[in-house]
Amino acid sequence: MKTGTPVRIDGRSVHFEEMEIQEGEHDYHKFSFMGRDRQLKQLPCWTCFTNPEVHEVLRSGLPDSPLYNGQIQSIGPRYCPSIETKLVTFPERGQHQLFLEPEGESTQEYYLNGFSSSLPLHIQIEALKKIPAFRDLAIYRPGYAIEYDYFDPTQLNHNLETKQISNLFFAGQINGTTGYEEAGGQGLIAGINAHINCHGGAPFTLGRDEAYIGVLIDDLVTKGVDEPYRMFTSRAEYRILLRQDDADMRLTERAYRLGLAKRERYDLLTEKRDSVDRLIRFAQNYSIKPAYINEGLEALGTAPLKQGVRLIDLILRPQLDMAKLSTLVPALKQEISVIKNRREEIVEAAEIKMKYQGYIDREKMIADKISRLEHIRIRGKFDYSQIHALSTEARQKLERIDPETIAQASRIPGISPSDINILLLLVGR
Repeated sequence: MKTGTPVRIDGRSVHFEEMEIQEGEHDYHKFSFMGRDRQLKQLPCWTCFTNPEVHEVLRSGLPDSPLYNGQIQSIGPRYCPSIETKLVTFPERGQHQLFLEPEGESTQEYYLNGFSSSLPLHIQIEALKKIPAFRDLAIYRPGYAIEYDYFDPTQLNHNLETKQISNLFFAGQINGTTGYEEAGGQGLIAGINAHINCHGGAPFTLGRDEAYIGVLIDDLVTKGVDEPYRMFTSRAEYRILLRQDDADMRLTERAYRLGLAKRERYDLLTEKRDSVDRLIRFAQNYSIKPAYINEGLEALGTAPLKQGVRLIDLILRPQLDMAKLSTLVPALKQEISVIKNRREEIVEAAEIKMKYQGYIDREKMIADKISRLEHIRIRGKFDYSQIHALSTEARQKLERIDPETIAQASRIPGISPSDINILLLLVGR
């Protein structure tokens, strides 16, 4: 397969006044659930566009591009094409948007997202100088493309150990993925399981309803790849469970049991969970009478009460949230003020759980049904070639992938519900 990366630009050579600024989020959210005061300085990104002059220079270099002169013939990532691919695929487009992204707080190095390229260095620089903001361009290094070999990931178990060779683990591009995050997630799981193999213990895996890493690995192991794999939220069927606000709730305890998370992190989780639960209990039990709140409700554009209700009934209204209600309900304001650490994060977590509890419960119920199939193990139990009740495609794919469980078999493309029913019948026998 093939993948590429864009030019890295020296920010001191950029005319930022010729670009449009794109601010980041300036709120309480952080990269860590540790609750430390120090936060990375929030730096903006910048946008600009290519133009017909840029495209003319780029086209002149196509005969020297390994992606187009036959040197590289592999399949590239569909979702982050090179600038050459954009020109060839969309010849009618007069411009393509570029994003200039800072690499860090203490460096002048910028990443030019949207300009991945394998063109010669002088072509890349000459083309970029046709963009007004880059007329005095200086770079750290050019964009480049690479071609890499991979092993069919259906040869792996869910702990990323190869089926053919014990104690050999694969992670990253060797499994047919592209992207830093995809490699990092696999490396974490492979590293954990390599350690377990050395020191004893049950294999560590994450389910599709537990983490995006679980979705990624299950997709690789069950479906294989025919193009460089990238992880998208749309690949996960349990997106309501895989939320950003509860990543710590889902995974910290498991990390602590493995010895990856320290006691400090586990104690912070326990403190947060207790605070969230206390807020929810308060909202479930606190009663509000119309006379005390109707004026405020109408001012916020929501219907007045006709009779007393629990606070949680107001939180469920789309026009209201905890912050607005705390201005109308002194007892709620007092309850929130008791929370000393990570107050906004805890209030957000409690509010999400209350507002979306019905959706969350429904998705958990579906996940639990599927998880029961995860416990029905079938590897080594059948000679699929002899089960003639299965479709030919099902026999071939079950033989090739040799799924661990009924649930994994059900996710193999081409395996129908009737095929799964036959396997369940045979397991029962």
